[in-house]
Amino acid sequence: MKSKMRSIAFINQKGGVGKTTSTANVGACLATLGKKVLLIDLDPQANLSIHFGINVQGKDSSIYEIMCGKKAVSDVLIKSSLPNLDIIPSDIDLASAEVELVNTVGRETIVKFYLEGMLEDYDYVLIDCPPSLGLLTLNALTVANEIFIPLQTEFFALQGVSKLIQTFDVIKKRLNGKLEITGIIPCMHDSRTKLGQAVLDKIKEYFSDKVFSTTIRKNIKLSESTSHGVPVTEYAPDSNGAQDYVALTKEIMSMKRKK
Repeated sequence: MKSKMRSIAFINQKGGVGKTTSTANVGACLATLGKKVLLIDLDPQANLSIHFGINVQGKDSSIYEIMCGKKAVSDVLIKSSLPNLDIIPSDIDLASAEVELVNTVGRETIVKFYLEGMLEDYDYVLIDCPPSLGLLTLNALTVANEIFIPLQTEFFALQGVSKLIQTFDVIKKRLNGKLEITGIIPCMHDSRTKLGQAVLDKIKEYFSDKVFSTTIRKNIKLSESTSHGVPVTEYAPDSNGAQDYVALTKEIMSMKRKK
């Protein structure tokens, strides 16, 4: 019997914290470890799509067309170069969705409406959210049952997190009672600095046992792999970045989930 699918939204309204990098590399590691994975790019910047070498310019084939009812999921879904890993890409047109869909009934659940029938085909569904708490993020949080928050271990890491927690509480009460914050990913960590360790300690104090044991160290190979359109485990498998994401992925797979 197939195990229950896990749907996870990677979210932080602050940009540049490792959100997309984490979504991409955890997804790649899960696929490499034999899990069937769907990545959903809900960020108009389309960085997750670009991370896998997808040309997002002028294709008219993205999550935007699905949300507007213009194309079926099967017309948009892309099989990546990695076995077991599929992607629903984004493009810049998605930025207009919040305005175009403002009068649509059930606009917070449009993505769920169009994708719900096929999500159970996967072991893991990972959603890369935009760095905001608007309609696109609301859609992600009605599809997902879990939230992972990547946090940079730098001075302003926890700034704005309280607003994210408030949004989570509202979504859980009104739209998705199954939603839980299950993981905090410390990213871009520099263990050589006292500040980095102090912030990491503060994050652990704030979120307690939700913080993953694995920290993602600062590593130039993570940025370089993005520009080459491949996950870091393929670009530089011996790098700190690759080792950290493999360790994090194994930790995610070992999590005990509530029924």
